[in-house]
Amino acid sequence: METKAVEPPIASANPIAPPAGKNAVIGSGIKINGEISGNENILIEGRVEGRIMLSGNDVTIGKTGQVMADVSAKTIRVAGEVSGDLKAKERVVISGSGNVHGNVVAPRVVLEDGAIFKGSIDMDPGDAIAAERAAAKAVGKANGAVATGAAGGMGASSAGQASLIAGDAGSKAPDLSLKSS
Repeated sequence: METKAVEPPIASANPIAPPAGKNAVIGSGIKINGEISGNENILIEGRVEGRIMLSGNDVTIGKTGQVMADVSAKTIRVAGEVSGDLKAKERVVISGSGNVHGNVVAPRVVLEDGAIFKGSIDMDPGDAIAAERAAAKAVGKANGAVATGAAGGMGASSAGQASLIAGDAGSKAPDLSLKSS
């Protein structure tokens, strides 16, 4: 008799499958009113009303899941229904069977063919980019650079606003250039 080794499924093959590891499950017969927080990934197949805050973990709303809540997590996957805002540190995936009515804020957003979405998407690059920009601003101040906030004599509210880009902080003569957006 011959046996074959079975390889575990690849996570990227099915973006709605809950991540491997420790997962809490809210079954299809469960209804929760209130706030959910914790340190585990969660799969929701039931109904949740309120707020879900799992900023360091993944939230998966399965095909039978109904969520009337704002959701904050590392990664959010939706195959069911969500009415509320979604905020993810890494990404939001709305599958072909997913239905979302609310705003999405995440650095990466995936809307699969057939997904229903009503709201706005803000692809916020996250804290890493904000920290990088703050560091560049500090380098510019350390090198004596001054940004005027306007280019070519235009007011700050004009479309010709400028940004100052500082070069390497270690060089004696930094490469500074004025860039209009």
